[in-house]
Amino acid sequence: VNFPEPPYPDQIICPEKEGVAGSISLWTIMSKVRLEACMWGAGTAIGELPPYFMARAARLSGTEPDDEEYQEFEEMLEHAQGAQDFASRAKLAIQNLVQKVGFFGILACASIPNPLFDLAGITCGHFLVPFWTFFGATLIGKAIIKMHIQKLFVIITFSRHIVEQMVSLIGSVPGIGASLQKPFQEYLEAQRIKLHSKANEAPQGENWLSWMFEKLVIIMVCYFVLSIINSMAQSYDKRLQQRTNSERKAK
Repeated sequence: VNFPEPPYPDQIICPEKEGVAGSISLWTIMSKVRLEACMWGAGTAIGELPPYFMARAARLSGTEPDDEEYQEFEEMLEHAQGAQDFASRAKLAIQNLVQKVGFFGILACASIPNPLFDLAGITCGHFLVPFWTFFGATLIGKAIIKMHIQKLFVIITFSRHIVEQMVSLIGSVPGIGASLQKPFQEYLEAQRIKLHSKANEAPQGENWLSWMFEKLVIIMVCYFVLSIINSMAQSYDKRLQQRTNSERKAK
């Protein structure tokens, strides 16, 4: 998979000469994106450090941080023996796995895609698990094991014959299938033409599907920024109230 240089890596353009049939294997594609995927996995591992440091600092200092996830974690520990719903039992299972198994428990949680891994970071920080035990297992799990699992899934999912089957399935949806199938076909064809075009050719017109996706990403980023500002404002207001209450009690 040798793209013309330049403009690669700034712009991806498929080579004009056709390669030998079957020369691009699954392993070839995985090797092409291994470094980028590894960097992505390492970035997600670094993103798990704030919950760990927050819980560790809270345990060492004895103060309760202004964090909803940590407060939920402490409540879960207090009511561990009581009747709980499925979500609470799943969180408790993650906590027990990390606490009892240690390095390999953290490695297992980091290697399997799950939305509860933040709890593993809080658990490790709360029980003062050594930093390199936590971060080493997290880095190996996310940057090596989980990265290869997700990379393999994406490559297989976006193989040409599977994409064609997915478009056919969209067309079979009663009522709206035919109207949805055409925009997807146009979008995929536009992407194919774009990747097979020359670097000096004029860009194609923008598809409404890509336009909507771009605006959706912008809305999500704006919502994320607003949620951060709102959270900071609530934390500041809570600190002011606590300071006011402390002054009243002192009087």
